[in-house]
Amino acid sequence: MADGEQVSNKQIILKDYVSGFPKESDMIARTETITLKVPQGSNAILVKNLYLSCDPYMRVRMKKFEGSYIEPFKPSSPINGLGVARVLDSGHPNFKKGDLVWGRTGWEEYSIITAPETVFKIHHTDVPLSYYTGILGMPGMTAYVGFHEICSPKKGEYVFISAASGAVGQLVGQFAKLLGCYVVGSAGTKEKVDLLKNKFGFDEAFNYKEEQDWDAALKRYFPDGIDIYFENVGGKMLDAVLLNMRLRGRIAVCGMISQYNLDQPEGVHNLFCLITKRIRMEGFLVFDYYHLYPKFLDMVLPYIKEGKIVYVEDIAEGLESGPGALIGLFYGRNVITCIFLLIMLWFLCDDNPCCECMGHFCLSIVVKESSLLKWTLFLLGLYVVC
Repeated sequence: MADGEQVSNKQIILKDYVSGFPKESDMIARTETITLKVPQGSNAILVKNLYLSCDPYMRVRMKKFEGSYIEPFKPSSPINGLGVARVLDSGHPNFKKGDLVWGRTGWEEYSIITAPETVFKIHHTDVPLSYYTGILGMPGMTAYVGFHEICSPKKGEYVFISAASGAVGQLVGQFAKLLGCYVVGSAGTKEKVDLLKNKFGFDEAFNYKEEQDWDAALKRYFPDGIDIYFENVGGKMLDAVLLNMRLRGRIAVCGMISQYNLDQPEGVHNLFCLITKRIRMEGFLVFDYYHLYPKFLDMVLPYIKEGKIVYVEDIAEGLESGPGALIGLFYGRNVITCIFLLIMLWFLCDDNPCCECMGHFCLSIVVKESSLLKWTLFLLGLYVVC
């Protein structure tokens, strides 16, 4: 493919701002034309997208808002998020043709990235590239920052994680176990509970849908209270946790997925516990901690190579599957594993406790490559055939 050539570029577009639960029909596929050359004098980079992540926070960006840490999606424009890509052309001195990068890019086959400071060069290719949408990307960094930097954990402490089967939750639990903590997670199906205990090594896990009283459930698993709560859900779960926190406990607020589709968010009633128990509760954005990425890699890469961290990936197919994958986060659809690595399901996310669903998945979408490249990657061990 020659530099400057014009090619078709399939994209996933947000039709308009969304209220309530999103639908697949809120997004459409379209094909535009793109020139495979960075504009003269620009410091942008042109990339071919290989993996595109589908994350819970993207639902928030489907609403019209101002003054937040991130801008909303633009109707009639490609959705954007995080992914892995290969540089085809560069006007930036830090990137060259052939570099592999991860960071912010579009839901399309090719993207012009005009803010190269939002992407990172990939130096470690002795692990699957898909890991940079998960354990070695934003979810992994989020787990590391929330647990180690925000909560300052100590060996022997009692740790509870909501939405624990998600990309972030499963890693928080394993980081805590490696430190010597007692770890319990909540999930929304028996299969996810089994995964937490038998695959990820949690001490205990429970299906919150089978619990009539979450306060009582937490007292059963934490009779002496909770030192650290990694918050992914919000709402009634947070209220129950506050009643069970220990003196000077810490809460890292990563997300509140139970609230994302509500026009009127639920109130929290037990905040007085923050005072009486001297609890430190802190929200955080992983982007503020990206300067710690080298430190994070130094910790987690040896864990991966030594088999001390288990990481689950499933496979599904096609850029057009992106809208369904994103909606599945909130409606509980499971995407079946397919033969070629075209969409990487990088984690099992936990259900929304405030909706009737069976569980949901977060996906990484992989733009189709040529058959020759597929088999080359397969022989190198970077391409999966299931």
